[in-house]
Formats: sequence, C-alpha cells, structure tokens
Amino acid sequence: MNDEKINIVVCDDHKLFRKGMSALLSDFDNVGEIGEAGNGVELLKLLEESETKPHLVLLDINMPEMDGIETTKYLKKQHPEIRIVVLSMEDDTQMVSFLVNEGINGYLLKNADPEELELAIRMVMKNDFYFSSSLSGAVLDSMLTKGKVEGIIKKFKFNKRELDILELICNELTAVEIAEKLSLSARTVEGYKRTLLEKSKTKNMAGLVIFAIKNKLVNIKINS
Repeated sequence: MNDEKINIVVCDDHKLFRKGMSALLSDFDNVGEIGEAGNGVELLKLLEESETKPHLVLLDINMPEMDGIETTKYLKKQHPEIRIVVLSMEDDTQMVSFLVNEGINGYLLKNADPEELELAIRMVMKNDFYFSSSLSGAVLDSMLTKGKVEGIIKKFKFNKRELDILELICNELTAVEIAEKLSLSARTVEGYKRTLLEKSKTKNMAGLVIFAIKNKLVNIKINS
C-alpha cells in the first residue's frame, strides 16, 4: 500500500476497549480513518453506509447478535479484500486453526504491546498474514503434524521451486522481494503463490503459512 493510510474498524462489544483501541490507533502514523462497531451486525451496517471501505478489521470473537466467526464468514464472502485480524485473550490452538481455515489474516492477543499491534497491522497489509509472537512457541508447536515431510511433499506434489518460494513467504518476503532474490518476475512469483494456495487447499497467505508450519515444510519461528 506504500504510503497510503490504512483505514481500520475496531469490532468489539466492550465499548471501553473499542475507545482505547481507537485512541491507540490514532497515534500510528500509517493509520487513517478509524471506525467502531459493537458486533457483526453493526459492522455490516457500517460497511453498507460507508462510501470508503476499511482496509482492515480488528475483530473480537465473542460478541452478541453476530459473533466474530459469523462475521468472518460474511466478510470473506462479501468483502474478501478486507483483511481480518482477530483479537483474543487466549492462545486457543483449535480456534486459531479453525479461523485460519475460515480465512482470517492474523491473530493477535489482546495483551500485546502497542508496538506489536502496529507491527501486526503493517505486516498484514504487506504480506497478508501475522500471528502473535506468543503463538510461535508452544501453541504452534502443538499444531505440528507427526507425518514425514517427504510424504507431505509427495502428497501435495510440491516441487523444489515451490518449496523455495514457500519458505520465503513464511519468512515474510513480499512477491517483489522474492522475485529479486530468485531472479524471477513478480508476476511469476504471484503465479507460484496461487499454485501453492491451490495445492495446499488454503484460502490465503495466513492459511498457507500455518499449513507449512503444521507440516514442517519450513523451519522458521514467526515474529520471534
């Protein structure tokens, strides 16, 4: 997005948390318009009435009327261009995995430092994914499958070039940066990314990264 300001909506049923988050976001240089919604229903109404759609939604899971899960499903169907970062109080492995499969772009703990929030926003807009540093330890470790790497590669028919690009994606390089590193065009890299999504049957870069980590296809530690 270069120097374009990032428009964000904070969707959480706790008003004090929303107001505090909005005040914090207003201090970030790269943040533009900030909207608020108390649940999914209010968020959808806001989207319908706003001429300018947000680039990103900071989304709580447990909300009345329309919770974060249903809201995620709706957004991914009707507004797939809007990135979603879930804000949660818990390192819930099953919930993270489920939400990634639903198409979220990131997962951040509510007790994260302001610096990490700013980093999460920047990384999601740059690379389409971000996960809390706390999730790179025991939580992600517990998601690892016990299958052999060779079997996974054979099952999904990944070739060496695809695996090379997959590792660079997981290490937070953009398509342009990957292209420069591998002497390819950015368009070619984007083609490889689409192929990786198709082969892994994942919905976005966040899902692809988790897929790679779960199946031990890359050796990284996210945002450590």
